[in-house]
Amino acid sequence: MNKQIFVNLPVTDLDKSKAFFQALGYAFNAQFTNESGACLVINEGSIHAMLLTRDFFKTFIDKPLAQAKEATGVLICLSCESREEVDGIVAKALAAGGRAPREPQDHGFMYSHAFEDLDGHVWEFVWMAPQAPEALEPTVAVGR
Repeated sequence: MNKQIFVNLPVTDLDKSKAFFQALGYAFNAQFTNESGACLVINEGSIHAMLLTRDFFKTFIDKPLAQAKEATGVLICLSCESREEVDGIVAKALAAGGRAPREPQDHGFMYSHAFEDLDGHVWEFVWMAPQAPEALEPTVAVGR
């Protein structure tokens, strides 16, 4: 069975949120989209974000709803094929009304940048050089 991920995010204005992500080049799965939520397709068949109206989102939880513009509870991180792709998606987000919470981070083997969407959810995009896994190997053996 192909595993899929559906990140559920509360949004204040579903139509504005849909327009924001469409401006970034993303599409929505109409089969799972209505007036209460929209299925943002990040990677066809595997990665999705359910943008849910705040009232509908509350039906799934028994705790207070966090305010993403006031506190960060999750960082959504997606990989990119190049540094240019990272910068391009963040530029589109800023042009569509998003905000960059920090400057890009360049670690040589890894480059990242992020934006906050209209509701304050943090989306980070990262590119890693093909040799990056070697660069991340632990330098100290466990138990020594």
